[in-house]
Amino acid sequence: MWSATGFGRAVRIRWSAMFESSASITSMNALAPTLKGEVRATLSLATPLVLANVLQMAIYAVDVMFVSRLGTVEFAAATLGVFMISLSLWGLIGLTSACAPLIAAEIGRKKHSVRDVRRSVRMALWLSVLASLPLMGVLVFGEELLLMAGQQPIVAARAGAFLSVILWLLPAGVAAGVMRITVAALGAPRWALIINGISLLVAIVANYAFVFGHLGMPRMGLEGSALASVVTSYAMVGAYALLFSTNRQLRRYRLFGRWWRPEWQRMRDMVRIGVPIMLGWVMEGALFGGASLLMGRLGVVEVAAHAVALNIASITFQVPLGIAQAATIRVGLAYGARDRDAIGRAGWAALIAGCGFMAVNAVAIWLFPKLMIAAYIDTASPENLATVALALQLLVVAAIFQLLDGAQVVLAGSLRGLQDTRVPMAFAGFGYWVAGFGAAWWFGFNAGWGAVGVWAGLAVGLAVVTVLLLARWMGRVRFGLLPA
Repeated sequence: MWSATGFGRAVRIRWSAMFESSASITSMNALAPTLKGEVRATLSLATPLVLANVLQMAIYAVDVMFVSRLGTVEFAAATLGVFMISLSLWGLIGLTSACAPLIAAEIGRKKHSVRDVRRSVRMALWLSVLASLPLMGVLVFGEELLLMAGQQPIVAARAGAFLSVILWLLPAGVAAGVMRITVAALGAPRWALIINGISLLVAIVANYAFVFGHLGMPRMGLEGSALASVVTSYAMVGAYALLFSTNRQLRRYRLFGRWWRPEWQRMRDMVRIGVPIMLGWVMEGALFGGASLLMGRLGVVEVAAHAVALNIASITFQVPLGIAQAATIRVGLAYGARDRDAIGRAGWAALIAGCGFMAVNAVAIWLFPKLMIAAYIDTASPENLATVALALQLLVVAAIFQLLDGAQVVLAGSLRGLQDTRVPMAFAGFGYWVAGFGAAWWFGFNAGWGAVGVWAGLAVGLAVVTVLLLARWMGRVRFGLLPA
């Protein structure tokens, strides 16, 4: 029989072998000499990131599926609470995502850089905690904030109770985002996919146990769903910590070494790059939240059709989002290596890949819109006919802004690789809120186009941002964005 020590050693060897089956860090971080090779390298890096993003959405969907069975008030409270926590989490992940271009540039400068990579990851994890604490302090007053926003008292009270539990996931959720970016930048992106898959299983089991009181747990209802999200986030962090400690290629970075030691200059660099990313992401997310509010002024059918069309667009958006994350790393590697030609190849390769997919997707939306809508509502039900008809109109507009949305997120990702974030943030503020929201209001209400007008305004905002970002990318030499 095996001894406990022998069994542990066998498990450790098997675990390490699994991790080493991923693409090697050296090959993933090599600069491609041709555009075709760069497209291949970008897609190789982006594919597991895209799938990991989709699984992350599936984790959120699990929570919705369980809470929707608790009743209308609980579901409404969870919807408001998830919006508040998601916007906070989205912004903080944007802030700490500054570690991606920094890590990529460090590896580009010195292929076997260890100390600089460790410092960037350490400060990003510090920032995950330090930046989460004040937002957690704000979310404690979730009920009061929702009452100030005019929400019904009973819904606000339940949302406040939900937030009082789920707010504890913020540090872990942001830290998991840092770790996911780190494994991608270090050339092992498929493990982000595997860990998100494991986390999805944890989310299903935890919701099953805590929401309805199974597996020996008490029935906690809405608060149980919040607790399940917290448990899932910390399980994700634990899985990444295990990965960093056991994988032979990643272990040499000693990413948790001297975790108590500050590197204030690195922290300042991260904040300088990350704050504009955070603000840009929040402004974009808030634009679509603002569009939902405009739909609410138009009617119930408009809100429902908007929700269906936006969900379809959000799923397909995960592909260019993953490509944009890959673009940041690929451009960052070339930036660190001071290879101007490789910078251009990396950015254009990502744009070709992102726009190519979104073009195919736009055609699919034009050809099969009703099939996509049927995944969300019963298109044959008489009570849904008005919603289906309006959703079909919105998807026509969605097919158009699919290309724009894909292009702008990839261009922003490429510019992040050049550590250029402040000007793109200004573009986002002007494009989304001056041009986009202004056009949505004017088309939707003044021109009398209704819900279609609101979506036309979103397309205008995306078009403005895309044109501005493209001009900045094409003028990267003139604007002094390239290394000497």
